[in-house]
Amino acid sequence: MFKIEFTPESLDDMSMLRKHERRRIFGEIEKQLKHQPEHETRNRKKLRPNQIAEWELCVDNFRIFYDIDKDEKTVKIATVGYKIGSKLFIHGEEYEL
Repeated sequence: MFKIEFTPESLDDMSMLRKHERRRIFGEIEKQLKHQPEHETRNRKKLRPNQIAEWELCVDNFRIFYDIDKDEKTVKIATVGYKIGSKLFIHGEEYEL
């Protein structure tokens, strides 16, 4: 089982969301990233090299970006963004991956 860690930035991102959105995201993180975070699924994928993180978890219109440390058995949540149409917003600003 993997331990989940949140960066201060990801916690700031989560604080901007509504309570039911946070609850849904935390629930999906627990459900999908505790046991096989490196296993690609329809909602989890490995990203091309970028400045944010190596992996992405999709929950509705939200995008959770994370890195995996297999040796330490930890998943580090780097940031949480959201999509409107084809545009991704992180920290309230449009972002290009």
